[in-house]
Amino acid sequence: MKKRHVPIWLLCCCLAAPAIAVTAQQERMKTCNSEATAKTLKGDERKTFMSTCLKGGTAAAPTQQEKMKTCNAKASGDSLKGDARQRFMSTCLKK
Repeated sequence: MKKRHVPIWLLCCCLAAPAIAVTAQQERMKTCNSEATAKTLKGDERKTFMSTCLKGGTAAAPTQQEKMKTCNAKASGDSLKGDARQRFMSTCLKK
């Protein structure tokens, strides 16, 4: 009698596991999207943030390469050149 209950219980566990995984990914997507919206990120900056966030990284600690890419895009968007660009990049990369 006990042996009949084990396969049913095992089947229920196997069917429930994928639903839990999808829910966790959906929750991460919701959280990352909310953070990106709160920071008013747009374009490439938002894409970079979302990519990092969804991989499990944190927005507070992006890699140096990601910082450089984001700061460079922002400086180009603001048409900064020469000393102004250099000061901006220095400040941006320290954040």
